[in-house]
Amino acid sequence: MKFDLNRLKAERIAKGLTQAQLAKAIGLSTNAYWRKENGQRDIGIKEFLKILKVLGYSENKLPLFFKQDVDKREQKRGK
Repeated sequence: MKFDLNRLKAERIAKGLTQAQLAKAIGLSTNAYWRKENGQRDIGIKEFLKILKVLGYSENKLPLFFKQDVDKREQKRGK
């Protein structure tokens, strides 16, 4: 499983939040949050749980933000 940063960004936008607003809500600078949403830094589980709360999701919605990570060899075999 791989964390889906595109889903995180899409959910933030769908809720009408800017990166700056979400960053402030979880106690980060805009720059620090930008780096996390763009994959330059990892998002810790505690931060992610705060993000879920700001976005209005409960912890049981965690799977929405993960996608199956299929090995490249497996992808070729399926074609």
